[in-house]
Amino acid sequence: MGNGTELGRVRGLGASHEGAGEWWKHKVSAGSNLILVLWFMLSMLLLPAHDYATISAWLAQPFAAVPLILLVLSTTYHFRHGLQVVIEDYQHDESRFVLLIVLQYFTIAVQALAIFSILKVAFTTTGAA
Repeated sequence: MGNGTELGRVRGLGASHEGAGEWWKHKVSAGSNLILVLWFMLSMLLLPAHDYATISAWLAQPFAAVPLILLVLSTTYHFRHGLQVVIEDYQHDESRFVLLIVLQYFTIAVQALAIFSILKVAFTTTGAA
């Protein structure tokens, strides 16, 4: 049957057959990052002060803590995915596997620390500003 046309070979999506899906995941996470970062910047601009008491009172509200956690998850997913692509494309020796594992654990550690910090401030604050 042969190899078919060039377009037919391109539609195979590469060796893993997942190229287009991974590309879309990266673009969707970039879009969610844009929306959440704009929300965060606007929220910070609308606060009357930027001291610990004001920020912690703001963070005690569910409509602040939940989007902030989503921002952490979205940016760390986008970060991990982008670096994973770079490692897979340019690292071709045995260290590739180690780098991917270190990247995964680093991302999980950053997510856990950031979410723990957000929840700690959100749940220990007593009252609103």
